[in-house]
Amino acid sequence: MSKRNLRILRFYIIGWTFSMVFLAIIRGVGTEELGELQFDFGSSMLISITLGPIFGIISGLAAIWAEKNLYRKLTIGKLLIMRSLYAIGFILLMIFTAYWVYKIYFGTDISIITFAIDEGSGAIYFYILATDFFMTILRQVTLMLGEGNLTKMVRGKFYTPREEERIFMFLDLQSSTTLAERLGHVKYSMLIQDCFNDLGVAVEQNHAEIYQYVGDEAVLTWSLKEGLRKQNCIWAYYNFSELLKKKRGYYQKKYDCLPFFKAGLHLGIVTVTEVGKYKKEIAYHGDTINTAARIQGQCNFLKSEILLSEDLKNSLGTVNFSFSKKGQVSLKGKKMAITIFSVTTD
Repeated sequence: MSKRNLRILRFYIIGWTFSMVFLAIIRGVGTEELGELQFDFGSSMLISITLGPIFGIISGLAAIWAEKNLYRKLTIGKLLIMRSLYAIGFILLMIFTAYWVYKIYFGTDISIITFAIDEGSGAIYFYILATDFFMTILRQVTLMLGEGNLTKMVRGKFYTPREEERIFMFLDLQSSTTLAERLGHVKYSMLIQDCFNDLGVAVEQNHAEIYQYVGDEAVLTWSLKEGLRKQNCIWAYYNFSELLKKKRGYYQKKYDCLPFFKAGLHLGIVTVTEVGKYKKEIAYHGDTINTAARIQGQCNFLKSEILLSEDLKNSLGTVNFSFSKKGQVSLKGKKMAITIFSVTTD
């Protein structure tokens, strides 16, 4: 399982365990059970600590599957129907799991039906569905901000600007103007959606972070350590390009084209901070980003698929790739020329 999927599972396991412990505290302190099932505080905590991780694993696996297979393939109406069916299935699975956990820990002669309709169960089911809804919304916020950024924002890590050493990649769709004119704005937007969904391969396999989507351009970033490890920042481009080639039939049939991207990369110190009052965003500032963008802008002129700065090339090493010096190029807004290299696979 990828690191990304493990993070998703961790998110749901922690969330569900916390919510079940919270329920045990509410039920077990200063309250009296109404039905046949009587729990003291210790028993409630034991069951909650057991059920929380189980529910988290179920929800996490469901979220991983849905993000991979459903979100870009269903309309909102169908997605709501699927979500409702999932809620029903989740409640039934929760009842079955809770019944056997209770039976293993404490033993019981009541049937699972009696257990399911015990007085007060309706309130618990409502709490479970509300928790599931809240976790789903929280997951969507996480996707909007980028993996891991929500936790960092809550901790105030971005409140004060701070410096980081990072790698940036600018990916630009080639012949975008021609494609937009031929396809029309709606179908062209669908093409961009499909391409950027497939860009997820760089996130899953090469641990890239999606910084921004700007029109037909995507900006990826890595911490210096993660980007250099196993040359993730270069493999991300080739894995993405290979996936587009594998889906040639799909793109040809739907859009009568095979989308092709060119990339520019650079590394350096940037400042990261939280910006915006009415719309929050994690923003990176610094010359590193501008340089990466302008390196990408030289791809057509230098007839190269992927270009990178000498600083990044020297940090990467030569394993699996060959580098060809393109010379010193004067980039717009830069006083000194930058030495650029093209990349090819061995």
